[in-house]
Amino acid sequence: MTDDSHRFTGMYDECRQRVWAYVVSRAGRQVADEVVSETFAIAWRRLDDVPEPALPWLLGVARNILRDNVRAEARREALAGELRSWTEGDVADQVTERMGVLRALAALADEDREILVLVAWHDLSPKEAAKVVGCSSAAFRVRLHRARKRLKQAMEDVADPAHAARSPRGRGSSAPVPSAQPPLSNVRNLSEEWS
Repeated sequence: MTDDSHRFTGMYDECRQRVWAYVVSRAGRQVADEVVSETFAIAWRRLDDVPEPALPWLLGVARNILRDNVRAEARREALAGELRSWTEGDVADQVTERMGVLRALAALADEDREILVLVAWHDLSPKEAAKVVGCSSAAFRVRLHRARKRLKQAMEDVADPAHAARSPRGRGSSAPVPSAQPPLSNVRNLSEEWS
């Protein structure tokens, strides 16, 4: 096995699941395998350009593939159906809490949701996540701060529908939210300040 093959295999083994989870969180399971395959095909072709750590670069490639994908509407419909299935029925307290967070995330704009998911679900630092979305670390921190504030407002709206009627609506969207499950501690702290 050549050095390039060994490096690529190690990168694939280390990052494939996280790239797949990122794609599922953005586009659903229907296109995840295809996008992950294309992401790693690009990584193989451009192996000399892949930095260490490779994950932010790979997530950036996956993000670009998704952005260019012409099947965006089909993905939104499939994910909306999946989200509806998550919120049906009477569930235990822990699941209710998670559903409240998912509903609040669903009310956010896609950009806010992506920023929060990169930090909470994928456990990227603001510096790493900034590389994924293609902005500076400082700009990402500002976006993260604003996204947290909007999430906190959305969580209050979900918890108290009367509060939602009194408060001005943010830049919400009805797009679905990630299906990869974050650690429960990350869900509980999603709207709090992280360092």
